[in-house]
Amino acid sequence: MAKSIMLQGTMSGAGKSLMTAALCRILKQDGYRVAPFKSQNMALNSYVTDEGLEIGRAQAMQAEAAGVKPSVWMNPILLKPTSDMGSQVVVNGRVFASMRAVDYFRKKKEMLPVIQSAYERLAAEYDIVVIEGAGSPVELNLLKDDIVNMGMARIADAPVLLVGNIDQGGIFAQMLGTLMLLEEEDRARVKGLIVNKFRGDARLFEDGVQILQEKGGVSVLGVVPYLPCDIEEEDSLAERIENQDMPTEDKIDLAVIRLPRMSNFTDFDVFRQYDRAAVRYVKKVAQLGNPDMILVPGTKNTLADLRWMKESGMEGAVKKSAAKGIPVFGICGGYQMMGRKVSDPDGVEEGGSLAGFGFFDFETVFSGGKVTKQSSGSFGREVTGILRGLSGKDWEGYEIHHGRMVCSGELPECGGEGVEFTSSGGFCRGNLY
Repeated sequence: MAKSIMLQGTMSGAGKSLMTAALCRILKQDGYRVAPFKSQNMALNSYVTDEGLEIGRAQAMQAEAAGVKPSVWMNPILLKPTSDMGSQVVVNGRVFASMRAVDYFRKKKEMLPVIQSAYERLAAEYDIVVIEGAGSPVELNLLKDDIVNMGMARIADAPVLLVGNIDQGGIFAQMLGTLMLLEEEDRARVKGLIVNKFRGDARLFEDGVQILQEKGGVSVLGVVPYLPCDIEEEDSLAERIENQDMPTEDKIDLAVIRLPRMSNFTDFDVFRQYDRAAVRYVKKVAQLGNPDMILVPGTKNTLADLRWMKESGMEGAVKKSAAKGIPVFGICGGYQMMGRKVSDPDGVEEGGSLAGFGFFDFETVFSGGKVTKQSSGSFGREVTGILRGLSGKDWEGYEIHHGRMVCSGELPECGGEGVEFTSSGGFCRGNLY
């Protein structure tokens, strides 16, 4: 069986995911076969493994750092919020159910065998398993049924490193308060503290290190500098969304509609690699302006976000922009909105139906099955319009979506009227909408 080590944080955003990835890479460089593990993740940004199974993107990134292929055993439970009160529950890479939070919490203990089995599979294959916690280990109202922090540390009998975020202030309250609130058995598992996201000269915090060690009774293993790491985020309130790129005359202005339930916004991270591209997230009509392109992203609740588009006036603004010749590009749920109608007769998301933008002559109907698979292919030889540079290029990616689209027109993707198909985006007669 593998040895294990666990990173827990004083709060969300402490830097657990990055520290876990860093430890995976260090151990790999030291010659160990290492794998990341997070028993339960909550995120709208997910990844599809080679087997077509869905896991959190952080574990896929950590697997890359470890030099191994992402596996569903690295994240056996993934919660994808569909509303403020509920989530789609993904177990071992497949949709288990859509549940209200209160119902899921009643069933959490039933997930323990799933978690233990996944962990034991990794432990049998690797030398070391680096485990990531979630949020804080001292959310006192949640401790009884904890399966992701100290509850997981007990399952794996893992020593714990506690990560705190000094950039947010209050590092002493974070670290010492967490240690104080831990049960004696769990506090004994904490073998070291990591002060993360320190700006400036770390020598100025030498007294702080001494204070933490004396009052906490645990060694400070390191003060990690604030690093501008360009890795994918899991949180839809991530810093890179809040800190907008400002368009200038020498930059291409890409406006992403910030849907309330936006998912996999990491699709747009690629544009940040280019100095001439400015990516900004728009949630009010007044912010839209006249961009060079509008992108409508994926969503965990297409109908709810389509309703928001209508009620906020954003749908009308996007249509006006399209009429002026500004390209509009839809991905997954954003593309589904661009048809004539979106329907959910079986209540896969929330039920009901709404008229779409009407850019394409198809309807989307949600059904119980969820498509999760890796895909690849090539663009046609004669792509026209603003994306003509993609002609003949190969592409690869993955699909995560519900439902089928029924064409009532003659879109080239369909091959004729009445054909059903599934898609995460597309062109209409060579023109980008």
